[in-house]
Amino acid sequence: MSCQPDRRRFLERCGLLTVGAAGGVLLPRWFEQTPPAIAQEKKPEHSAEEQLKKLKLELPPIAKPTGATLVSAVRVGDMLYCSGQGPGSVDGKPVVGKVGQDFDVKQGAVAARQVGLRILSVVRGELGSLDKVIRLVKTLGMVNATADFKQQPQVINGFSDLMVEVFGEQAGKGARSAVGMGSLPGGIPVEIEAIFQVRA
Repeated sequence: MSCQPDRRRFLERCGLLTVGAAGGVLLPRWFEQTPPAIAQEKKPEHSAEEQLKKLKLELPPIAKPTGATLVSAVRVGDMLYCSGQGPGSVDGKPVVGKVGQDFDVKQGAVAARQVGLRILSVVRGELGSLDKVIRLVKTLGMVNATADFKQQPQVINGFSDLMVEVFGEQAGKGARSAVGMGSLPGGIPVEIEAIFQVRA
């Protein structure tokens, strides 16, 4: 006579344990998931545009590509590939010369920083705002240098330091190569191309 109530009580307890176990597994996952709408509305903590204002940096006009088959940047998904840029001109005069002959390391780094400003101008032109940059992914820095010059990384630091100043310590650092060249287009001292991860 007492078997049926005991069996019913046993089944009820098993049911409660099953529900509790399922809740213990699913509830934490449910709370961990951020609704897409909330994630998209969340603004980045670091504003590159505000940082530009704080640093009192002005971006140069976007230089038009010299060839019909060349574009300044190409976006594929969440990646923005920027074509190689040179330092342009300073006070109306084109920056040309060879590092180790016409420029020392510090002057080369200044030229690389100028290249960085031109690349930022391209990025803003493509995205509408530098705040859409998630991070710098890859930099290829090319230095027009004498055969015995060995400080290519120190020259490209002019570009890399600018990226950190604008995008921050984490987002402004990416993989990087710094190489020497026997010559560069138009005799420019530095040419740099860069890849950025960007948001919609």
